[in-house]
Amino acid sequence: MEQPLVEMSGARASSTETPRAKLDEEVTRLGDHARTWAGLDATQRADLLESCAPRLQAVARRWVEAAARAKGLTMDEPAVSEEWLGGPMTTMRNLRLLVRSLREISAHGKPQVPAPWFGQTPEGCTDVRVFPVESYEGVLQAGFSGRIRFEPGMSLAQVRERQASAYGKKGAEGGVSLILGAGNVASIPPMDAFYKLFVEGRVALIKMNPVNEYLGPFYEEALEPLVRRGYLSVVYGGAEAGGHLVEHPAVADVHITGSIHAHDFIVWGATAEERERRKAAGDPKLKKPITSELGCVTPLVLVPGRFSPQELRFIAENIATMKANNGGFNCNAATMLVTSKAWPQREAFFTELKAVLSGVRPRLSYYPGARDRHARAVDGRDQVELLGPKDDQRIPWTLLRGLSPAAEDPLYVHESFCPVLGEVALEEADPAAFLAAATRFCNEKLWGTLSMMVMIHPDTERDPQVSKALSAAVNALKYGAVAINQWAGLAYGMVTTPWGGHPSATLADAQGGLGWVHNTFMFEGIEKCVVRGPLTVSPRPPWFVTHKNAHRVAERLFELECAPSWLKVPGIALAALKG
Repeated sequence: MEQPLVEMSGARASSTETPRAKLDEEVTRLGDHARTWAGLDATQRADLLESCAPRLQAVARRWVEAAARAKGLTMDEPAVSEEWLGGPMTTMRNLRLLVRSLREISAHGKPQVPAPWFGQTPEGCTDVRVFPVESYEGVLQAGFSGRIRFEPGMSLAQVRERQASAYGKKGAEGGVSLILGAGNVASIPPMDAFYKLFVEGRVALIKMNPVNEYLGPFYEEALEPLVRRGYLSVVYGGAEAGGHLVEHPAVADVHITGSIHAHDFIVWGATAEERERRKAAGDPKLKKPITSELGCVTPLVLVPGRFSPQELRFIAENIATMKANNGGFNCNAATMLVTSKAWPQREAFFTELKAVLSGVRPRLSYYPGARDRHARAVDGRDQVELLGPKDDQRIPWTLLRGLSPAAEDPLYVHESFCPVLGEVALEEADPAAFLAAATRFCNEKLWGTLSMMVMIHPDTERDPQVSKALSAAVNALKYGAVAINQWAGLAYGMVTTPWGGHPSATLADAQGGLGWVHNTFMFEGIEKCVVRGPLTVSPRPPWFVTHKNAHRVAERLFELECAPSWLKVPGIALAALKG
């Protein structure tokens, strides 16, 4: 039997299916307003988007409460911070920074970027710093940065010229963009819609994923000014509704956050034979443009070095967070640790990691298919370590160590999308040689091009040869986001950074996805973003699963995004210190 049209990694029937006639009605309504939207200037769009902010603020707590219920959380536990940070907080940040860019376009023709933020990589590529943006961010997240690296050969003049190009076009017709929403992270559908509306200039139709369709009414309430005027619509349904909308003649383009299986089903056909035949002929079934975010076997390269016990504990908490956040149901969840077999502290590190994960309560397996994917990942393996209790609703954190780098292991090519963390140990002991080998392994053996992490001790990086090797690795890694010493999820949350797969992907081999979202400065010609942070941070960041006051910090961070003020910073810092 052929792979069904699935969204992300599992299928679920919709309980609030929009009738077929209503789907057609909504597409027609959006189409009728597409040219009007395309004709609005940046100020008019900014005014509309800004009018959504108080509505988003008003709905935020109910939104988080609904998500917490669906994922087996309560509002008074630290883990609910994930729903604040990955829901209304990130959405509000995206909204606020887009409004800023739109007003700068109105005043200056382009979103404004200070000249000193631009630079050049050691390899000669133009790049630009896009985080921190606000002065208080440099205090709250001291030592963190986000940079965009442009495609080789792009000059600074070309980067500036191509920025926000949709706002320089005369007589734009617009069109209807269909967004097949993600079922795991609450901010994905509205932020994907923001990109289509405010960066690309098309009206947006969000088709909710049945897994989190309970969020749709909150989106409609928060973004009511856009909905009322016919620029945005939210509809409901499963695979059949999605298939009907993809093929609708009034839909101009498609964006999907989901699985590679769903992408290839839509683009290349319903059967393996049809997909193979069409790919060979270069004849996609879908003739419309499609952009996508399709996941990744996300690697974390841990460079051998000498770490103190406190540092080992901190990076163990950091990596545990990368796996445990949202129950492991993240496209950027740490999936494959790449270590050195010769690293003297390898076992000490795993002792710390297992201790941390054992203390994190396994999450509700809310995402469809999790048990089947977990069973496939562990079936027939000798080195399976289950950490934490197991019951009918929760899967323990699972370590699969000692995978062979030479093998064709299924874990290298299938995103587990569940609480599984693999480890492959390379032979190289020298940090510079290890970085080169790890880069080859990630690029050549692991599926996906979305995001990855490198952890390296500052003392190790001070060696000129190692520093050169790290720079070469960052340049060569085929991922849309490379994070050094912190989780690549920050590249998603910063929103000034672009989020998407590496541009080496093709329609026939889409890997982690095609195109970008977020990117509030509206840059084009992007090759990747690079996020950096300190190896250790004090106090613990509020996204850490070990932060005991994370839910209170996260709500305060949302309030800061609603109305930025230095006066709110001390309260956030004090709450963070209690974690």
